[in-house]
Amino acid sequence: MKYYSIFQKYCHGATSVAIFSEIICQKLKEPIEQSVYKKTARDLTDEMRSNCESLNGNRSNLDKHILKILAEDEDFDKYMNYIHNPREHFKSFIRDEVSRYITDKFSVSVLPKMKENIKLLQQKIMKAAHESTEHVQVNRGDASLWLKSFTQNLSEELIFSEKDLSGVKHDDVDDFNLLKDVLRNKLPAIISDISSRFNTETFPVKLDCKDRPDELLTDHFCQCCWVQCPFCTAICTNTIENHDGDHSVPFHRSIGLNGIYTSNLSTHICTSAVASSNLYFYPNDSDDKVLWRDYRRAGGVYADWSITPDLSVLPYWKWFVCRFQKDLEKYYKKIEGYVEIPDEWRKYSKQEAIESLNKYL
Repeated sequence: MKYYSIFQKYCHGATSVAIFSEIICQKLKEPIEQSVYKKTARDLTDEMRSNCESLNGNRSNLDKHILKILAEDEDFDKYMNYIHNPREHFKSFIRDEVSRYITDKFSVSVLPKMKENIKLLQQKIMKAAHESTEHVQVNRGDASLWLKSFTQNLSEELIFSEKDLSGVKHDDVDDFNLLKDVLRNKLPAIISDISSRFNTETFPVKLDCKDRPDELLTDHFCQCCWVQCPFCTAICTNTIENHDGDHSVPFHRSIGLNGIYTSNLSTHICTSAVASSNLYFYPNDSDDKVLWRDYRRAGGVYADWSITPDLSVLPYWKWFVCRFQKDLEKYYKKIEGYVEIPDEWRKYSKQEAIESLNKYL
């Protein structure tokens, strides 16, 4: 009878440990999945910033690649989106680049990272279980102390705490070596189940928006100034949002890209216009004309820009105006065919326009 009582108590304790460990494994499932996807997303973001040509530099480098793709596609609507909504266009471009990279590199890069990250996480969980068992034995603690130590050891790896197991009875769990062994036996099935669902479709879905590679890259590239020149829409190249001092850009464009000031499509460039002694404009459709060289007198957004007199212009935009002259006239409701485009502008081919990006930007 004495031995039967001991056996009965052992079986009861073993059952309690089995149930407790099963609950722990089930509660760990979602945090493990979140952690693996989040860590893989960060690893992938770093890899893309190293290996992806369009994303391995600063915003100016990204801008160059966007302009190259726009020229290759020759899609006027996409150009208008870039010109009038540059920040959204950049975000869309980054999303497309990330999606393409994940699809193309999933089996050779993304999946191996996920498998490696979940393997390392499994090892860390078992290490936490081992250290918690030793901690409880040294301090003669109970299941509550084991659970506190276990969750604290994993706090930097998982979003998992004692609160996730609140209400779970564990008063009669006292064989912590058995608990550790049962976890070791049950955890692989959880890991295998999570791993079986790794694919290109689940990768973006399983991530919180802020943890997605495209969002991480957008934060990296887009935390800068996006103010556009009031004349030609060129984007200020300052790397600090809400920066002190004037806005500026190395190359301005034809103001025809913005469709302002004239009834016909204009080919004036901001930098050459401010070098002129007699050209003027009407700011904000007012009746007050202002000489281009005194553009800051117009106040407001005009006063915030530093436009240095210069006769140079990026060949890329010369090609663009010639290629899309009719589209620009129609889009901005200008008098068609009335613009006098310099003959020099018409000599540039698309390839020369693209090459000018590498030469000057």
